[in-house]
Amino acid sequence: MEPLKIVVRYQDGKIIKGVTSNFNQNRPIFHIKSNDQDAAAKPIEINIQDLKAIFFVKDFDGNSSYEERNEFIEGERPQGRKIEVRFNDGEVIVGSTVGFDPKRKGFFVFPVDNQCNNMRIFIISEAVKEAKFI
Repeated sequence: MEPLKIVVRYQDGKIIKGVTSNFNQNRPIFHIKSNDQDAAAKPIEINIQDLKAIFFVKDFDGNSSYEERNEFIEGERPQGRKIEVRFNDGEVIVGSTVGFDPKRKGFFVFPVDNQCNNMRIFIISEAVKEAKFI
């Protein structure tokens, strides 16, 4: 499996950018090789229950001047159901999901704007204040 570029956001605000080859939404831990680590260093073990979300990204820099669209365009037909997620810290993400179940550890959301840097986001259910279909 080719390593995936991810940005890990903890519920306490901490952020780690790096790559992973063993993320599995059904397992409690995975490993990330941080961009800040020496090449010979061992990957960091990540406990999913400590996280807010895992952002699967196109690149680590993104485009700070890009204004991400957070509303669906009339007639747009995303994969799955349209959803709005409000995190405990107030952040809101709008997108679509095919596997939302609040009883699970988490669920994937595909951002409404497919031109943004995030390809998909794995959201940890404990970090969610409210999730509603729109």
